[in-house]
Amino acid sequence: MSVIQIMDEDLANKIAAGEVVERTMNVVKELVENAIDAKSTEIKIELIDAGIKEIRVIDNGIGMNKEDAVLAFSRHATSKLKTLDDLFHIHSLGFRGEALPSIAAVSHLVLKTSDGKEGTLVEIDGGKMKDVTSCDLRKGCDITVSDLFYNTPVRLKYLKNMYTELAHITDYVHKMALSYPMIQFQLKNNGKLLLSTDGSNRLLKVINDIYGLAVTKKMVEINGENDDYLVHGYISYPELMKSNRNAITVLVNGRFIKNNELNKIITESYHTYMPPDKYPIVILSIEADPILIDVNVHPTKMDIKFSKMETLKELITSLITDKLEHLTLIPDASVTTVVEGNSTKISNHYSTPTTQEFDYVVKEKEFENYEKMTLNLEVKKEDEVIDSLKDKEERDALPFDDEDEDETPRMKEMYPVGLVHGTYIVAENEDGMFLIDQHAANERINYEYYLAEMSRPKKEKMDLLVPITVELPTNEYLILKENFNVLEDLGFLFEEFGRNTIIIRTIPLWLRRSREEDAIHKIIDIIVETEDFKSEKFFHYIAATVACKASIKANDFITLDEMRTLLSRLRSCKNPFTCPHGRPTVITYSKYELERLFKRAM
Repeated sequence: MSVIQIMDEDLANKIAAGEVVERTMNVVKELVENAIDAKSTEIKIELIDAGIKEIRVIDNGIGMNKEDAVLAFSRHATSKLKTLDDLFHIHSLGFRGEALPSIAAVSHLVLKTSDGKEGTLVEIDGGKMKDVTSCDLRKGCDITVSDLFYNTPVRLKYLKNMYTELAHITDYVHKMALSYPMIQFQLKNNGKLLLSTDGSNRLLKVINDIYGLAVTKKMVEINGENDDYLVHGYISYPELMKSNRNAITVLVNGRFIKNNELNKIITESYHTYMPPDKYPIVILSIEADPILIDVNVHPTKMDIKFSKMETLKELITSLITDKLEHLTLIPDASVTTVVEGNSTKISNHYSTPTTQEFDYVVKEKEFENYEKMTLNLEVKKEDEVIDSLKDKEERDALPFDDEDEDETPRMKEMYPVGLVHGTYIVAENEDGMFLIDQHAANERINYEYYLAEMSRPKKEKMDLLVPITVELPTNEYLILKENFNVLEDLGFLFEEFGRNTIIIRTIPLWLRRSREEDAIHKIIDIIVETEDFKSEKFFHYIAATVACKASIKANDFITLDEMRTLLSRLRSCKNPFTCPHGRPTVITYSKYELERLFKRAM
C-alpha cells in the first residue's frame, strides 16, 4: 500500500482554515470582501459575542443562482480567475477560492442568496453539505456563520477574549469603510450599533464617523501621481500623534494592506515633525496597474509586493512633506464643547477628544457645516475665505502664494511678555496668546543652523589650544577607523594617538565652545552606529544631538530682549513648529478661546 495518499477533502479544508481563518476578524474580512466583489452598495455586519457565537453579513450585491451557491463551497472554486494570465491582472479582493470552504469547515454556516431570479438556501455543518433548498430573498447574499471552531477545540481555546476579538473586527471594518466610502457599512455587536456610514462617497465624512470631528478638522487632503502610481487621501496634522501604527491606513487598488516598508515611508515623511515613537493618522489610497503589484504573497492577502518601489516612495514622501511645509502647525490648547444629556460644558484640553465625547446629532451637524465651509474654499476668493473662517486652524490650512513661499515666514510675529517656571515664554499677537518652550525653540534654531553648516562643502575650522583625546573600545575604534573620512568631512582634524585612541586638534567653527568635548563623543557614537553616511538621517542625528547640548535649558531664566531674539530667530526657521525630536515648540490659545474660557463669548 502506498505511504503517500491524497488528503481527504474535509481534512484539507480544516488545514486550509488554519491559514485563512485565525480569528473572528478573518471570517468578517472574507465575507465582507466577497460582498464588495459582488458590487454591493450596502453591507451589514451583525455579531453576537464579537462573532464567537455568530457572524452575519448581509449585502445587496449581484447574488448567486443555485448552481453557483453550491459550487462556491468547493475548494479553489472562484469566478475571479480563469487563466494564468488573470493572476497578473487581479482587480478583485478575493481570487483563490479558499475562504468559503475554509470557513464552512470549522463552523455551522447558512447561506441565503438570490440573483434576482431565484433564491437559494445552503446549509453546511463542519464542511459537510446538509441541505440545499429554495427560499425567498431579495437580490444579494445573507450568510450566517455560527459556533466558529466548534470542531477544532484547540483553535477555539486560543481565541482572545470577546473585547479583543471585537476590537480587531471593528478596526478592520473601519479600514474597509475608509477604503470604500461609496458603500454603506453598518456594524453591530449584540444589537448595539458600533459604526454606520452613509455610502455618500465622501471620505472626509467616513473619517468623521470613525475618528470624530476634532480629528476630521485636523486632516488635510493630498493628491498626486507619476507615471506608475496615483496617490490620494488625507494626512493628519503632526499634533494628532498615536502611539502605534494602527491609524495608518494604506489601500492599494481598494485593498487594505499592512506593508512595513510603506508604513516606514509615511512615518519618515513626518521626520522632525513628531517624536520617532509616535505615528500620524493617515488614510492613503494608492492606485496602480495590477501588473505592478503582486497580491499573492500572503495567506490573508494583507501584504503585497511592489514593482518600482522607489518611484512610489518618492511620490509619497514629496506629497506629505510638501503639504506639511505649507501648513501652520501650532497646536491649539483648544476649548471643546462636550454635550452631556441636555447640558453643555466647556472642557479645556490639549489632547484630541474621542468620538464618544460628541453627541452624534450635534457632531453630524457640525461636520456638515465644516464640510460646506471646506468645499466653499474652491469657489470663494481668498480674502472672502479668510473672513468667513471661524477658526484659526482652517485659515492655517490655506497654502501660501507661490511667489511668497520662500519669503513669508510660516509663523506670525509674537511679542513676549514674560516667562513661566523659567521654561515657557508667554507671548501674544492679534490672534491670541502663545506658550513657547524655550529649550525646544532654541533646539530647532540650532538644529537648522548646524544642518546648514554641515552641508557646506568648505567648513571653517578652529585649532584647539588644548587638544581633546578620545579613547574607545577596540570594536568601536575599528569601526571609527574605517570611517575616519566621515569625521574629516565634518570638519575635524585629528591623528591616531596610541592604542584605540585619537587626538583631535582642530574642530569645525560651528561647534559650540565649552561643550565641544561632550559633542565630539556624541558625534563619534553616531558614526559608530551608522551604516549609511549619505542619508539625511545621519546628518539629522548629528545636528539634533549637538543642538540639544547647545540649547537653553529649562529653568534658564532669560531676559525679555533674549526672548525677542529667540522668537525672531524661530520665525525664520524652515519648520518653526517642532524641535528636531518632534516635540512642539509653540502652542496657542486663540483670542476666541480665551474669551470662551472667561465666559466673554458663549
